Amino acid sequence: MLPSYPEPRGLLKGKTVVVTASAGTGIGFSAAKRAVEEGATVLMSDFHERRLGEAADRIAEDLGTRPATFVCDVTDQAQVDALHAASLAELGRIDVLINNAGLGGEVPVVDMTDDQWHRVLDVTLNSVFRMTRAFLPAMYAQKSGVIVNNASVLGWRAQKGQAHYAAAKAGVMAFTRCSAVEAAEHGVRINAVAPSIAMHPFLAKVTTDELLAKLSAQEAFGRPAEVWEVANVMMFLASDLSSYMTGEIVSVSSQRA
Repeated sequence: MLPSYPEPRGLLKGKTVVVTASAGTGIGFSAAKRAVEEGATVLMSDFHERRLGEAADRIAEDLGTRPATFVCDVTDQAQVDALHAASLAELGRIDVLINNAGLGGEVPVVDMTDDQWHRVLDVTLNSVFRMTRAFLPAMYAQKSGVIVNNASVLGWRAQKGQAHYAAAKAGVMAFTRCSAVEAAEHGVRINAVAPSIAMHPFLAKVTTDELLAKLSAQEAFGRPAEVWEVANVMMFLASDLSSYMTGEIVSVSSQRA
């Protein structure tokens, strides 16, 4: 049985939040919606303009508030810089950045091409570096801010066909820890979530039913997480409830030990 959807508690009241890869119905979309519910002013970003607009419209229909949107390909530094400038112009300041962009795919190492390897690392790891590098100076100047990265339990654990994705997510974890130590000197916190499996249509599209069933069976609850269950932990890390936490990777998982 699924837990009930949480009642808003105003965790991010008065805060501004930027979320990457927030089109569609996945974790990024849910994080943007939960941030609006928790009182934040939100800017959603994604490289897919139509789907991004539709996602913002869905939030407006549900909550009566439409987040701002900005189209950005996080593999392009010029577009990342433009997103940063647009975020400051739209929001005035940036209190929270949620780095959600990621790309997977299943392929054995012996069959993996250079392009497949580099593409996954560019979207999943390099984008976190580009976004963090672009947004940190403004946070440093205001002496406050929070960054929440989306990693994966595959940064710790092994799964066939996922060497490129696992390497990228392990890199996100290491980058989170190291950048957090630097940012702490400026009053900025950086943490990450590491989901095991969160069900959404894109995952179902790129993953076989057999693998999804196997991964779900490994969970103690016998089901994948709902995307909002991952977003809830992001909201915790983005809020002052986690004020003493930085450089931490929080597993959002019910996998058996």
